[in-house]
Order: sequence, then C-alpha cells, then structure tokens
Amino acid sequence: MTALTKNRNTLQAIGDNRVGLVAASTLIYAGAFLMRNAAGYLVEGQTATGLVGVGRAEEQVDNSDGSAGDLSASYRVGIFRFANSTSTDEITQADIGALCYAVDDQTVAKTDGTATRSAAGVVHDVDEAGVWVRFDEALTAAAVAAVA
Repeated sequence: MTALTKNRNTLQAIGDNRVGLVAASTLIYAGAFLMRNAAGYLVEGQTATGLVGVGRAEEQVDNSDGSAGDLSASYRVGIFRFANSTSTDEITQADIGALCYAVDDQTVAKTDGTATRSAAGVVHDVDEAGVWVRFDEALTAAAVAAVA
C-alpha cells in the first residue's frame, strides 16, 4: 500500500463483544471463561499450556463433533467473577494486579501449577465469593511475555 492521497473511511470496532472460531472437539458453556489456543481457536478454560484467556462465553456452543472453525462463539471481554482455587493456590488481596491461571472453565489459581497452566487474565479484585478477573487478551499476553 502507498500513503493516502485523499480521505479514507477507516472502520472501527466498538464495544466489548467479540466472536471467534471454536476449536475442534470443544463444548463451551455460557458463562465459562474462554481461552485462545496456539492455532487461534477458542477453547474453554482448562489446565493446559499454550493458551491465553480472552473473555466470558455469552452462549453455549457445542463443536464436540466438529472440526476447528466449524462453529463460532460470542464472548465478552471485561471483568468477571470466577471461582477461586484453594490451599496454596488461593488468590488473595495481595495478588491484585498479578496474573491468574486457568484451572478449569470457572476456576482460577495463583500459580501456573508448575508450568502446567496458562494465564487466564489479571486479578482485578478478590472477595468472599471469588476472584474478579480482567480479561484482555493483549494485556494478558504482554504480562506473560514480561514474566518469561
């Protein structure tokens, strides 16, 4: 491309709603937190490496019998409350601003489980009901890169 020589109508994406293609053999429940795998497809939160948290699923999508990309899922970025892990992996007030890691599609933990878990997002707050997680794929990926 060359530099502009006249005005251009540059499109803009607005809002917190996103849509992404779902990985093969994947069942996503509404309300679960989603992650993107290395191939760029959405999967449910889980204990695995090579993933990054992207947001909360807005609908159930069943691609259990499908190939990668056969279906898409709507999700929302933002701050959402999920279950806290327990024992030495429990997230506390001292962890606000730090990465948290996926245990399953509704639970986050303080550590990466000895390099077995991927980052879900950044701890925004903690209360008696769970952990408020900020889901922002770029922010989380940058934080992971800074730790590595």
